[in-house]
Amino acid sequence: MTQYTNKINLRMDSWVPVQTFVENVSIDNNEVLRVVKDSAVTDVDEPTFARINDIEFQNGTIEVKVLSRLLSDAPEYARGFIGVAFRIDEQNAHFEGIYIRPTNGRSEDQSRRNSSTQYFSYPDYKFDRFREESPKKYESYADMGLDEWIDLKIEVTDERAKLYLNNSTYPILIVNDLKQGPNAQGGIGLWVDIGTEGFFKELRVVSYDEL
Repeated sequence: MTQYTNKINLRMDSWVPVQTFVENVSIDNNEVLRVVKDSAVTDVDEPTFARINDIEFQNGTIEVKVLSRLLSDAPEYARGFIGVAFRIDEQNAHFEGIYIRPTNGRSEDQSRRNSSTQYFSYPDYKFDRFREESPKKYESYADMGLDEWIDLKIEVTDERAKLYLNNSTYPILIVNDLKQGPNAQGGIGLWVDIGTEGFFKELRVVSYDEL
């Protein structure tokens, strides 16, 4: 097995906005990437991300630190949705995604807590279909909050993905049947949804190729 490691520079020439507004900003004297969904896109679990240039990903790990805030005009159901899209095809028409809902992590409503993380697969398997057909199988609880840096690590092997938060020893979410199939590959995007002001830094991608 050959391993390739890329520490991605998130400056302006490193990404392409897809149905988002993207810019470099400073937080605590560190330059980070700010991503906000285009409000013209009203559906959820859509291709709304900053797509990283020159990355072709199939198996390996994706690590990034994320911070989520609610926009001033965020709807009541906004949860600070923020995460990663991966194996994105050239047309941004098919991809896998894992995201978090930071407002749910410390909610007093246990049902909301149990939906702190989410897997979806665009375009056919969004969160609402999973909740109807496989309740709670593709979401889980994790401690997290708004306006704090959260370390995401996604480990992908063929049709399986695992999500780790804040350097957890064990995965927070396990997906054993990625819907795009084990041979899908493609780009990586830094993803947000409605009502989120999302910030990203320290993106690192490790890809594995079988010899």
